[in-house]
Amino acid sequence: MQLAIISDIHSNLEALERTFRAVDDADVDAVYCLGDVVGYNADPAACVDLVRERCDAVVLGNHDAAVARETDVHVLPADGQEAARHNRAQLSDAQRDWLADRPLTHTVANCTFVHATPDDPTAWRRLTAYPAAQDQFDHFGTDVCFIGHTHSPAVMADTLGIFRVRAGHRYLINVGSVGQPRDGTPKLSFGLFDTDTYDYENVRLDYDVAAAARKIRNADRLPDRLADRLEEGR
Repeated sequence: MQLAIISDIHSNLEALERTFRAVDDADVDAVYCLGDVVGYNADPAACVDLVRERCDAVVLGNHDAAVARETDVHVLPADGQEAARHNRAQLSDAQRDWLADRPLTHTVANCTFVHATPDDPTAWRRLTAYPAAQDQFDHFGTDVCFIGHTHSPAVMADTLGIFRVRAGHRYLINVGSVGQPRDGTPKLSFGLFDTDTYDYENVRLDYDVAAAARKIRNADRLPDRLADRLEEGR
C-alpha cells in the first residue's frame, strides 16, 4: 500500500494544493495528516476543508488544539499566538469542533501517526537529538512511527548506522512541513511510503511562496515576520 504522509500545513493553501497535486500524480492508496492543519498562515478554513475532504485520518497538532480550544494558546510563541487568534476567528464552529475532536494517534498498516512524540503526545516535545529519539521506540508497537512538529525532515532508526528505510528495522520518520518548512529551504515537504517494500521518499517541491507570503502581509493580525520566515524557509 502506497501512503502519502503530510504534516504542519499551517493554513498555507498554496502549499497544500501543490502537495495534493503531487499526491494525485503519485497515485497513492491513502493520505494521512500528522496535524497542525492551522496556524501561522492566512487560509485556515480552506485548509481544514481540503484536509477533511482528502485525508483518510488526521491527528491533533498543538496549533490545532490552540485554535480549536483556545485554552492552549499561551503555550505558543508570540507570533504563533497571534496567528492562532486570527485563525480561530476565520473558522466556523463546525470546523473548530472537527479540529478539537482529532485523535492524538492513529495506527494502520504497521504504521503509527502522531504529531510530536508517541510517549506523551500532548507534551508536544521536539525530537532534535538521537538519544531522545531512541527513547521513543519503547512507546509505539509498529515498525514505523511518522511524526512532524519540528518542520524538519529526518529518518531515525532503532539501530545506529541505518540511514535508509528498509525492512528489518524500526523507524521514526519526520516528514517535514507542507506549509512552513524550517530547514533552510522554502520548498514544501511531505513523505511517500510503501508499506510492502518499505521504500520511503521525502518529497520537496516548489510552490507559490510569494502568494502565501502576500496573504500574510495583507491579513489583519498576522505578523509580517511570518511571511519573512516562509520566504526564507526558517
